[in-house]
Amino acid sequence: MRLGTLPRLRIQRTHWPRPALVLTDTPRPNCPQCDGDGGTGRDYGDPETGEYAGTDWEPCTCWDETRRWVLLPLPRWHRRTPPGYSNEPPF
Repeated sequence: MRLGTLPRLRIQRTHWPRPALVLTDTPRPNCPQCDGDGGTGRDYGDPETGEYAGTDWEPCTCWDETRRWVLLPLPRWHRRTPPGYSNEPPF
């Protein structure tokens, strides 16, 4: 395996579908198509006014953003109501 084909991995925290630490792929830093950004953004405007309306993101082929492995599931934190607060009606 050549050095340029090794995966570029990083640890990331996710919230969906449940909290976890995952190992994920990153874009190739010397990619000639995206310059290491992982994709290309294209701005577009409203056809009627010509004003900026948003940006379309086109992912690059140098990485797969869906490629991930769960390393450690994290506990789900539940919000508790503050002390002295009741969510019961006042009758």
